[in-house]
Amino acid sequence: MMNTGWSPSFTARVAERMRQARKAAGLTVAEAAEACAAQGLPVPKTTITNLETGRRSSIDLAEFLVLAEVYEVPPVSLLFPLGTDASVAVLPNREVPTWDAVAWFTGETRLDQPAPEGSARDVLDTFRAHSDAVATALASTQLAKERRRKASITLDSGRRQALLDTAASYEQLAFDDCRELREFRHAMRERGLVPPALPAELSFVNEPDPED
Repeated sequence: MMNTGWSPSFTARVAERMRQARKAAGLTVAEAAEACAAQGLPVPKTTITNLETGRRSSIDLAEFLVLAEVYEVPPVSLLFPLGTDASVAVLPNREVPTWDAVAWFTGETRLDQPAPEGSARDVLDTFRAHSDAVATALASTQLAKERRRKASITLDSGRRQALLDTAASYEQLAFDDCRELREFRHAMRERGLVPPALPAELSFVNEPDPED
């Protein structure tokens, strides 16, 4: 059954959250319009006012993204009232818990079926897992370096040995984490995916092992 009221009510709710975000950012409508122009996309004051007052029943996607940047809020937080409303009409005739709506929008979880292998949501999951692997490898590598640095500047022999032992354990952990990250990136490439660039501290993960 057609739900003709969903679209304008969804837009009105988003526009209200945008108004709240603008005020929280301490911006007048004129200042918001100027900031949009500075971002490279002029958004007239009348457009912002018409959205906030309900005289405009739709939102241009480009304007929406630029305004979210100007207000310094994640775009998804403007779409769904996470933390204030228990549920939201995510689609016509379909109301779900607000967190489920956010997770559906970002591809983090399903609404009714798991993501098929190779689907867009599956690719998103893969890149999130890669981000987690990078964070893990970076943390263990930095911890190992920090313990070894502390060991090099202490004159207490007992503490120095303890730090060296700890550094060795962290270095083994970092080795395992970096090896897993390399294998993960290799698996991504075999699927035809292009892995994101690595932080400078982990650039060696992309390098082949030296020949014996």
